[in-house]
Amino acid sequence: MTYCLGIITQSGLVMAADSRTNAGVDHISTYLKLFDFSQSEERVLLICTAGNLSITQAVIAALQRDLKLPDGINLHNLPTLYEVARYIGGKLRSMEEQDRPWLQKDGIDFQCNLLLGGQIKGEEAGLYLIYSQGNCIQATRETPFLQVGETKYGKPILDRTLNYETPLAAAAKCALLSIDSTMKSNISVAPPINLVMYEANTFQVQHSLRLPVGDPYLVQIRKYWETSLKVAFEGMPEIDWHPQATNPKG
Repeated sequence: MTYCLGIITQSGLVMAADSRTNAGVDHISTYLKLFDFSQSEERVLLICTAGNLSITQAVIAALQRDLKLPDGINLHNLPTLYEVARYIGGKLRSMEEQDRPWLQKDGIDFQCNLLLGGQIKGEEAGLYLIYSQGNCIQATRETPFLQVGETKYGKPILDRTLNYETPLAAAAKCALLSIDSTMKSNISVAPPINLVMYEANTFQVQHSLRLPVGDPYLVQIRKYWETSLKVAFEGMPEIDWHPQATNPKG
């Protein structure tokens, strides 16, 4: 399992992913799940992958291969981010159709989901969730984040703190806290953590981090967040076990 997160605000995008892949409690590996396909000064394209590793790796390899061909559709010549999302979805669907019979035969989960975030000149920045079937949905002002993988533990902090007007730097901190909350509750999500912050209309990725196990900043934010939660909890009003009685006859 993994956890990938995309956040879009009026100022830009944040994309984040862990790197753990599990095939059982005694078979744990680390693989990159956040990929940068940007074309400097023209378009920023960031892709996060979650699900069957062999299929997602095949999709990434196919996208890279298409970029090397002199003719044909690729990530750098499609005119809109939506068309890029549909193109990636087609690659994902094709790989799943090719491998599904053999994976199903051995009871192996073949489902995959991808996040695409970025901006193409002439458009606003956008964020898409691409499903195994090849279709996609777009993040909106009302729902400014999308998740794939192990989503449930990191969602509450996003629901409580994020909106479309959130400053981009604050959204990046929120992304890390969301991943940390997931790591705290699920051992299948773990560092290294890859984090990218893209400022809209710059068409360059200027802020990216790879945070390994034991990174001082990850340790610092976990301690600060846990301490702050305990302080908030201790300051909550006590339960009133004897509320004012009401007359049922009114």
